[in-house]
Amino acid sequence: MPWNQDNKDKDPWERDRRQSPPDLDAVINKFMSSFSGIFAKKGSNNSSGGPGKNKSIASLLVIVTLIWGATGFYIVSENERAVILRFGEYQRTAMPGPGWHLPRPIETHETVNFTGIRSVEKRTTMLTQDENIVELAFSVQYRINNAEDYLFNVENPDIPGDRTCRFGSRSTICGVLDSAIRDVVGKNKMDYILREGRTEISNTTEQLMQQVLDSYQAGIQVTTVNLQDSQPPDAVQDAFQDATKAREDMERYKNEAQAYANEIVPKARGEAARMIQDALAYKEMVIANAEGDADRFTKLLKEYKRAPEVTRKRLYMDALESVLSNSSKLMIDIKAGNNLMLLPLDKIIDSKNLTENIEEEEPSDQYISSETNNNREGR
Repeated sequence: MPWNQDNKDKDPWERDRRQSPPDLDAVINKFMSSFSGIFAKKGSNNSSGGPGKNKSIASLLVIVTLIWGATGFYIVSENERAVILRFGEYQRTAMPGPGWHLPRPIETHETVNFTGIRSVEKRTTMLTQDENIVELAFSVQYRINNAEDYLFNVENPDIPGDRTCRFGSRSTICGVLDSAIRDVVGKNKMDYILREGRTEISNTTEQLMQQVLDSYQAGIQVTTVNLQDSQPPDAVQDAFQDATKAREDMERYKNEAQAYANEIVPKARGEAARMIQDALAYKEMVIANAEGDADRFTKLLKEYKRAPEVTRKRLYMDALESVLSNSSKLMIDIKAGNNLMLLPLDKIIDSKNLTENIEEEEPSDQYISSETNNNREGR
């Protein structure tokens, strides 16, 4: 219907407002009215353009600018670090807490779990120094120690969520682990790897991995490398078990021999030490006796020089006394006659000892005691 003079001041959509789309300026003004005191109310006749329309566009630009600026706010948790990028170039590393950077796409940020421990596992078959094949299972735990190096210095430092290093894995940590294992296992023999060298193999692998990662500046710190399992291939398990049993028997025999040696050797050493001590004691005794005899002879010589006759008789009497003290016979020289009286002192001494033994023993029967008394009375 054409416009006329009567309806030129009216809204052409006023008659069918329920079915027509709402006015964009009205929606913006209604939104802006919530910010009391910030934006002024729009008049009723501003749909045809003019200053009111320019004001609405400026308000929309302000809102869009505020929303765009809000994209620069971020919050970093305690165990994370935020790397700020400006058009993809590294700018700084943000510590935990709230922060703001230039809105996207001017600046962006990437958060990295900085303190969490990550782990990967690898099961592989390696060739040892003595040309034997051994199956190994390693577990590696590591963490991020430099967020910038971790993000930019190497490609695919690890695969988040993938804890198994499969064949052909493109992650740097798996490649370094595989290289370190081949280097360490290739320099050791199979028996050493399977038995006493497990701890040493783990420590050497950890050191070698850290050296390679530091040379890459990967920003990764290896915390622990564990050798979880080491065994020969299934095809030679039976032969290997027989060899293991033989080796265990050998060790058992060695231990038994060592225990026997530990029992015998101390006794022999003690006996040798006792004999040495006896010899030393005998040596000291002989020396002391010799020194005593020499000192006695020196003193006797002095006395002999002073009184030779008296000393000579005394020595003679001492010699007779030492000889006759071991004899059980007593000889008496009687000056009135030529006969010598011989007293059987050995018999007398033996009878005396017998009497003393009888007196010491208690009588076991009253009859024996009474008979002994009668014999004594008869005598």
